[in-house]
Amino acid sequence: MPIYEYQCNACGHEHEALQKLGAEPLVICPACNEAELKKKISAAGFRLKGGGWYETDFKSGSKKNVAGESSSGTGSSSSNSSGGSCGSSCACH
Repeated sequence: MPIYEYQCNACGHEHEALQKLGAEPLVICPACNEAELKKKISAAGFRLKGGGWYETDFKSGSKKNVAGESSSGTGSSSSNSSGGSCGSSCACH
């Protein structure tokens, strides 16, 4: 269940609520009991970034790299990390 953020237009109180996806938005402020509670728009608490993050997380031993050594993400990241600053004339472009 997601956590939704609310703010009261009457008193400014901010409130977080754990609700089901299909639940009706809350309207009554828990601080002042006015019907001025509005749902805020906020960013997610995580970001999916990079290639293959799901393959290497929480794995060990021979299962650590399921894609194998020939994956395109593995080769380019190792050449960039050891080569220092990368210019437009390098082999990785």
